[in-house]
Amino acid sequence: MWMLCAALLALGSVQCFSSDSKAVTTTLTTKWPSTPLLLEASEFLAEESQDKFWDFVEANQNIESDHDDTDLAYYDLILKRASVLLSPVQLNLLKLALSLRAYSSTVHSFQQIASNEPPPPGCKAFFNIHGQTSCDTERLKVMLDNQTHLSFLHFSTAGADVNATVIGENDPVDEVQGFLFGKLKTIYPELKEQLKELRKHLIESTNDMAPLKVWQMQGTLGLQPGDSALFINGLHIDLDVQDIFSVFDVLRDEARVMEGLRSLLIDTPYIHDILKLNVQPSDSDYAVDIRNPAVNWINNLETDGRYASWPSNVQELLRPTFPGVIRQIRKNFHNLVMILDPTHENTAELISVAEMFYSNNIPLRIGVVFVVNDSDEVDGMQDAGVALLRAFNYISDDVDSQMAFDMLNRVPSGGKLKVEHVVGVLEKRYPYVEISSILGPDSAYDNNRKEGKAYYEQTGVGPLPVVLYNGMPLQREQLDPDELETVVMHKILETTSFFQRTVYLGELNSDHDVVDFIMNQPNVVPRINSRVLSTNRNYLDLSATNNHFIDEYARFLFLDTKDKNAAVANSLNYMTKKGEVIAAATYDGIIRPVTFWVVGDFDQPSGRQLMYDAIRHMKTRNNVRLGVINNPTENADCDGLFALGYFTIAGGMDVPLFKSAYESPNVNFLLAHSAYCRDVLKLQKGQRAVISNGRIIGPLEEGEVFNQDDFLLLESIILKTSGESIRAKIQQLGMVEDRASDLVMKVDALLSSQPKGEARLEHTFAEDRYSALKIRPKEEEVYFDVVAVVDPVTRDAQKLAPLLLVLKQLVNVNLRVFMNCQSKLSDLPLKSFYRYVLEPEVSFMADSSFAPGPMAKFLDMPQSLLFTLNLNTPESWMVESVHTRYDLDNIYLEEWLPECCNCMCSTLVLRDFMHRFCCPKSCLQVQKKPDMMKEELLSDDTHENDSGFWTSITRGLTGGSKPEEPKQEKDDVINIFSVASGHLYERFLRIMMLSVLKHTKTPVKFWFLKNYLSPTFKEFIPYMAEKYGFQYELVQYKWPRWLHQQTEKQRIIWGYKILFLDVLFPLAVDKILFVDADQIVRTDLKELRDFDLEGAPYGYTPFCESRREMDGYRFWKSGYWASHLAGRKYHISALYVVDLKKFRKIAAGDRLRGQYQGLSQDPNSLSNLDQDLPNNMIHQVPIKSLPQEWLWCETWCDDASKKKAKTIDLCNNPQTKEPKLQAAVRIVAEWSDYDQEIKRIYNNFLEEKERDTTDSYQQTDRKHPGETNLSFSFLC
Repeated sequence: MWMLCAALLALGSVQCFSSDSKAVTTTLTTKWPSTPLLLEASEFLAEESQDKFWDFVEANQNIESDHDDTDLAYYDLILKRASVLLSPVQLNLLKLALSLRAYSSTVHSFQQIASNEPPPPGCKAFFNIHGQTSCDTERLKVMLDNQTHLSFLHFSTAGADVNATVIGENDPVDEVQGFLFGKLKTIYPELKEQLKELRKHLIESTNDMAPLKVWQMQGTLGLQPGDSALFINGLHIDLDVQDIFSVFDVLRDEARVMEGLRSLLIDTPYIHDILKLNVQPSDSDYAVDIRNPAVNWINNLETDGRYASWPSNVQELLRPTFPGVIRQIRKNFHNLVMILDPTHENTAELISVAEMFYSNNIPLRIGVVFVVNDSDEVDGMQDAGVALLRAFNYISDDVDSQMAFDMLNRVPSGGKLKVEHVVGVLEKRYPYVEISSILGPDSAYDNNRKEGKAYYEQTGVGPLPVVLYNGMPLQREQLDPDELETVVMHKILETTSFFQRTVYLGELNSDHDVVDFIMNQPNVVPRINSRVLSTNRNYLDLSATNNHFIDEYARFLFLDTKDKNAAVANSLNYMTKKGEVIAAATYDGIIRPVTFWVVGDFDQPSGRQLMYDAIRHMKTRNNVRLGVINNPTENADCDGLFALGYFTIAGGMDVPLFKSAYESPNVNFLLAHSAYCRDVLKLQKGQRAVISNGRIIGPLEEGEVFNQDDFLLLESIILKTSGESIRAKIQQLGMVEDRASDLVMKVDALLSSQPKGEARLEHTFAEDRYSALKIRPKEEEVYFDVVAVVDPVTRDAQKLAPLLLVLKQLVNVNLRVFMNCQSKLSDLPLKSFYRYVLEPEVSFMADSSFAPGPMAKFLDMPQSLLFTLNLNTPESWMVESVHTRYDLDNIYLEEWLPECCNCMCSTLVLRDFMHRFCCPKSCLQVQKKPDMMKEELLSDDTHENDSGFWTSITRGLTGGSKPEEPKQEKDDVINIFSVASGHLYERFLRIMMLSVLKHTKTPVKFWFLKNYLSPTFKEFIPYMAEKYGFQYELVQYKWPRWLHQQTEKQRIIWGYKILFLDVLFPLAVDKILFVDADQIVRTDLKELRDFDLEGAPYGYTPFCESRREMDGYRFWKSGYWASHLAGRKYHISALYVVDLKKFRKIAAGDRLRGQYQGLSQDPNSLSNLDQDLPNNMIHQVPIKSLPQEWLWCETWCDDASKKKAKTIDLCNNPQTKEPKLQAAVRIVAEWSDYDQEIKRIYNNFLEEKERDTTDSYQQTDRKHPGETNLSFSFLC
């Protein structure tokens, strides 16, 4: 098994050096065997690019015969061949990836897939197309002829400078510790001498240093004294959330960008200035302009009489109100526009929702746009939509829009609208009017008929019906009539906060037209185009710099994708507003931040229309240049040039100049265009696309409209998010050159293609000259700007120090470390020994074989102290110990007996299960169907061997295999949940289980939290289950990242007792009993399971109050608890019954977690988490009080009540502080007998194990004497 590095928090120690030294080494392994480094390296290359992956595969076909058969030679050869394809920085990151074994799980998953897909006879490598497998390349060509999509799945079977300056009395330094003495002396000349003394005092108090003050650190980064922070190129690395794998991803992404900028010949000092530009796409909701005559407004809050009593001053927004109250102000802050086809079945329901808003005086302006048949040949007597439009217009003209709106609600709902429905409404309301004069061919009421349809098509808002709130389209699922009311009300409340801010800042006042103000916001665009606005974007890699051109067609074909992009960029000629055609290498004095490449077959009408719209847009814009790429439907020739010439004339441009730009002695450039569209853009012949600053929009579907408004939208988004800022930066840095516009395009493509993340922070420190430890980067190389803020005596410092050391070895860094210490400490800040296990590359033994792997070593530890071992691992891991003879919660080195060399050598081997288990680009999500709850989720229905892919996952999920047991119906089984950690409490737990089994006649199933059980317990429990005939299940649940984390193990266990009851157990479990490990049961627990909870989700036993001498310790009788409980009982959490069906139905788990999230931020709250939380929530999640005899505890209950006790709890006594073991023997007469019985069973287990064991862990022990194995499993 290969060793995996992890961050280990250990309060333990390691290894042996002398007879007085005791030590512990801690290592981590996975449950799958080590995967070949060659395959892991190939996965790294695959993430760089597919071209590099296949080049690497080809270079290593015979690697086994190309080295001297040592691990070191094998490793060096992999790196040597990878170095041909990678930069030095990327190569170092590959070394780190191999050290982390970051791709081992990916390789293993591919190997498992391959093992389930045996190769055809005589094939080592093969392909699979729709279930047909072969390794015959000729057959492959035939099989691919009729295929349009092909995917490849690759797998294998196989020194710091510290500057100090002494500041003298006459030193001209103007600023000391934030005081500007030059200004102070100017403003207060009469205080010159006093200021001089103050300045001298401040300088002397710095002890010849000018440190950065804590208040400066707070102002710069928002950090409190003692806080730590890490920034890489301005990106905040959250030490509580991010792990070494996410840091690796950050380093890799940053390296790509920096090296891309470097390859564009941007000097190193300017790279970090460009990195600071925030060019990521915005997630804002885009809106269309609703100030269009096509909108039929039903009401106007600012002019209608029904709203006359409302205040009109926008300052009313700042008046305090109760939460959730909608302010009634006579301003059109909220506008709802419905774009409807009257014949659509849902139209009537949507209109009724709008009518409800109107009739209830909701401050909402309502408008309607009718989209109907606009043909002059169709009238209202033939088409129901036209009939409704004309009827609406007639009533609006005759009375007003409100009356016309009322008419809409009188049209029958349900089913499809018919002409007779409209006629019926008109005849009833206007019996004296000739209906044909309104609806017929001579009608004068066609207002907004063509305009409505044109507005709908122009805005591009998608399929009907459409509802716009302040111009923003609502989602399709929000248009359900039952949802629409809630959605709109939420929108009103959300938007109110925006208006409050603008009024407070003075950006909006009562004299402004509110609708104009809304429509002038940057998110308002002329047209909604989902292709343009999507944040899921694909970019060309334009970061290469070369001298290739597309007219060298033979050479062009053999370039890789990156170089083909550069060759096309080098070769394109551009049209501009001035009517000029500009070669790519020409600079006309203007940097144009927006570059469009229009791709299409310009002999086809669709291609010509796309080109025409692009030219029309370009002619009105100074920021745009336009290039064309021909993608002919047939073989490339010169015919397409005539189409381009035609549009040149249509555009009013200089035809001879344009034609001369495309004159060529051959058609090589057209052939290259066609090949580029096929190989790089992945377009079929004749397909259209638009490329804007490297972003590919397309392929456009046949008939899909991409018009001048879309080009305007595209330009405005580029300018807003990236184009303007990049152009300004290039101008600011003095980087204007012949290819300035090209540089903007390429930088934009590079920066915008990066994954969206947090914005970069500017961190400038006024006093960093004297307040930071600095390590300067190597000159003329790209470097990572790393800033660390740290209090050296904190846990964060223990993590940061080794990480920074590895970063310094790994990449070129400009490192600054700032100390952010607390001025006063009331307690010892560090109470643990800590090792961060991380190596920059794979290590080897003296014989050139692989070293066993990184490990945490704790040497020469104090032997008289009691330690606990704990691990800090990546968030997605779940870890467990699999074998140890020691109690990891209670490590007392003085009692550890020597086992070798007269000293103690114990190795704790920690095993993980699913290290980032994901196939590339996907995550595993599994859910059972309701009728399949009893089925094995991951079973493949074969049990002949246990080496299958799904079997390995099943073991990790269920906690290992155990003997097959007869399944009981759920009504015949009592489910009991308990938690324990450490050998002492596991001893109590076994005795509790025995007491349950002695008294309960109904079959029992125990549920244990696997995370904290020792290997000894997990090894023994199957044996005990077989002897006593009970069932058991080990459950695991990873504490959610979003939920406030606990750091103490005991509080974590308390959290698991109460916070996750709704998710720990299968849905088939209706009721669960929790029994504390240190309890003794004296009755049949079936009685408790069947206890009537009277509708409550759970039942607890109240604390006893009969032992009067303990009254002073009953904290719930006074203060907060007495007030909060209001006469109710305070309940103990040692025993409770949960109706899981009721618990889930009322979302009790969500309620408890929500309350916990709020209270746990205060360290003084929830001191007894598992107990205080349900008692605190007693008003929201009611508790049924169980009869007092269900839990007897000597601390709180008198002796007389003991004889009625159904369970006895060994709760702590704050008065006597008697040890639990001693109390157990004294209080519970049967406890010693139970204890001896368990010991006999356990000794029998050990004897049988010694006689016949083939356990793989035993084999490991024989290889490594003295090791104590711990395994940890984890899921993503």
